[in-house]
Amino acid sequence: MGLLNSIKKTMGGEAKPAPVATEKKVEATKEAKPVANKIKLGHVHLSGCTGCLVSVADNYLGLIKLLDDYADLVYCLTLADVRHIPEMDVALVEGSVCIQDKESVEEIKETRKKSKVVVALGSCASYGNITRFARGGQHNQPQHESYLPIGNLIDVDVYIPGCPPSPELIRNVAVMAYLLLQGNADQKALAGKYLKPLMALAKRGTTACFCDLMNDVINQGLCMGCGTCAASCPVRAITHEFGKPQGQRDLCIKCGSCYGACPRSFFNFDVIPEFEGISEIIAGAMK
Repeated sequence: MGLLNSIKKTMGGEAKPAPVATEKKVEATKEAKPVANKIKLGHVHLSGCTGCLVSVADNYLGLIKLLDDYADLVYCLTLADVRHIPEMDVALVEGSVCIQDKESVEEIKETRKKSKVVVALGSCASYGNITRFARGGQHNQPQHESYLPIGNLIDVDVYIPGCPPSPELIRNVAVMAYLLLQGNADQKALAGKYLKPLMALAKRGTTACFCDLMNDVINQGLCMGCGTCAASCPVRAITHEFGKPQGQRDLCIKCGSCYGACPRSFFNFDVIPEFEGISEIIAGAMK
């Protein structure tokens, strides 16, 4: 205001007096939460396209709600000014590991050492996805030619498959991970049931292809012809004929996107009876 007054006096005008600030007393209200303590959340970015981080950000106000009430973002190269892997409750790892890059190999090992729960975020971290195309020869780092899913180097607790995963799935897993670590007995039991299929994917291994989908889903009469597998395939190796998916094996790169995206590939009867309760607890957490 001092600068504005000086300018007005110089120009011959009269400066209006500054408005008097009035204080309003607002009674503090305590927001009800499912549980009390925040967890420490981190995002570790390895070799990938950053699409999964974009999907995280696509939660918009839901992301702000998570960070306000449930999690402190303690590590993220894009959003947090922290240079070294800290202690974390949940680590979301995006991208595969370049085994010619010593720093990336050490970083994923450090992530496992310092995290209670490691989540493979997206198909590159889970199965390698399109980084399996890499053969080296990049302009800046021509020696970088081999990439592995993080499960080939460390134990992974949860997979969130997809290229990228949906924002809703990422949000739901974040809420359930929070309840699993900080909730009461009933909340922990419900969160465990929700996360069980995604944990089963992690235990299954780091490779999957259309042949696995054929053996585990289609040949078992579980395929409902939804087309999710074809939509998720990054190399368009899956087509639909007569309402059922058909795979071209010479195009398949065994990235696992189709298997992780198929709603029947990790079909789990623990989740179905709890669908209403799970939906209610997630909706309540995000209010």
